[in-house]
Amino acid sequence: MASLSPLGTSLDLRKAKHLLRRATFNFSKEQLNNFVGLSAADAVNSLISAPANAILEPYDPLPTEAPDGFWTSSTELPNSFNGQSRKRSHVTAWWWHNAMQQTSLKHKLSFFLHTCFTVGKDSGVGAATYFYDHLRLLDFYALGNIKTLAKKITLDNGMLDYLDNTQNNKNNPNENYAREYLELFTILKGEQIGEGNYTNYTEIDIQQAAKVFSGFKKRANRSDIDPDTNIPIGYINVNQHDTKDKTFTGAFNNQVITGKSSEPEIFEELESFVEMIFLQPETAKAYCRKLYRYFVKSEWNEEVETDIITPLSQLLIDNNYEILPVVTTLLSSEHFYDADDSDATDNIIGSILKSPLQLLSEICSMFELEYPDPSTNPLHFYRNFFLSFLHNKYFKGAGMEFFNPDSVAGYPAYYQTPNFDRNWFSSNTLIARYKLIESLIEGKNTIGNGNIYTQLDTVAFVKNNVDNASNPNLLVFEIADLLYPEAIDTDRINYFKSFLVDEGFPDYYWTGVWLQYINDNDDTTVKTRLNALIIAMINAAEFQLM
Repeated sequence: MASLSPLGTSLDLRKAKHLLRRATFNFSKEQLNNFVGLSAADAVNSLISAPANAILEPYDPLPTEAPDGFWTSSTELPNSFNGQSRKRSHVTAWWWHNAMQQTSLKHKLSFFLHTCFTVGKDSGVGAATYFYDHLRLLDFYALGNIKTLAKKITLDNGMLDYLDNTQNNKNNPNENYAREYLELFTILKGEQIGEGNYTNYTEIDIQQAAKVFSGFKKRANRSDIDPDTNIPIGYINVNQHDTKDKTFTGAFNNQVITGKSSEPEIFEELESFVEMIFLQPETAKAYCRKLYRYFVKSEWNEEVETDIITPLSQLLIDNNYEILPVVTTLLSSEHFYDADDSDATDNIIGSILKSPLQLLSEICSMFELEYPDPSTNPLHFYRNFFLSFLHNKYFKGAGMEFFNPDSVAGYPAYYQTPNFDRNWFSSNTLIARYKLIESLIEGKNTIGNGNIYTQLDTVAFVKNNVDNASNPNLLVFEIADLLYPEAIDTDRINYFKSFLVDEGFPDYYWTGVWLQYINDNDDTTVKTRLNALIIAMINAAEFQLM
């Protein structure tokens, strides 16, 4: 029986790795060691803090002769700046760097909210500053209330542009945002049971929702500030709002939302609409299924639907859509650690194919990569390392346009049957995934070209993190124990050991090479072999899974 009961044993290394992979983008051997021995509840609770961002806003180091700098805090109109595409990439660089400075659920949940309330940063969200505000909104509610975010997102300037609601008015209704709000952002469709009837709502409900959303406009100069978040928002053009009553179908118990004609009352109208949507049990189930797919596994059976999804949905409702009670319950449960049946290796751990974001972040954090500091060397960080290498080459080549999915449905890995997360891995994405570690070790962009201004030091990693580095078998075992969800067998150890010890040579060949390095600090030979080993171990099937 699938169980949400708290895990009754302390975390061992295997379970600590599982939790940190699924719940964060950033962890090291030291952090793993700190989690071993904790109860699951204590470990998860330690991840729910929201430390301040390492860098408060993105920086544009171009043009080099007079950088636009911290343009997001400029009083100039956001669209008055050149290089908007570049600047939007810098916003994602800002977000990623902050995620890499924290071992916290915050950014993992912020990205989850991106998969729920999707915008494409290069396909309609507008100027980079509006996209920056959008990500700040997701960050603000990452550890907070989904229902409140579902209200706030309607006034988000980037969303207003992205789904055309800023064009929606009483005389010329635009149903784009209303449709996606129901179909993708909140309650979801359900099975179609008739013409224009999708079980959870109908075409009539979309039309009525569009009327609720009419008159909500983008505020280009960002002069309206939400008092709750301190983030710029859009505004209501009262003259363009449909002030008539909105009558919904039986899917929403034929509820009538009284039309209003003043700005405060129109906000009340929006609140009534959102409350109506979130009163439906299917809305809570929709979010809990997304959370399960994001944190646990892409597919599940009726037992999991009954014993995990349904009670989590009720927990979400009971907590008025606060996200943390659900997430902490799930990540502390026997089910999450595959400890609710007799076989602890058949279901959860190692069942998800890593996204390009997870793959990159794990490598950078586990190997403690010292990439250019955005505060002291913004040109090399924003332009060379992130934009030219990660954003334009790695992410695109690996099949993940970063914060820019090709449709409002989001990344296929989170919704598209039957492959789900397996969509990350194909003949088209293989080269970029495999060349990531090669590029980091060589210190140059091998997916394209150019200096990336960082280099992963495999020798320092082994020296600082492997206790038995002189023994090739134990060295491989210890690295595998850090990198992989499950332990590897003797055949795999022997395969990886071949990168250290040539066929036909005894194990003490490597022992001698390593001890020679320790004595004279000449790492020429060990570096060549360790580079080959780490490339092989990162690109192995075991590391692609979490």
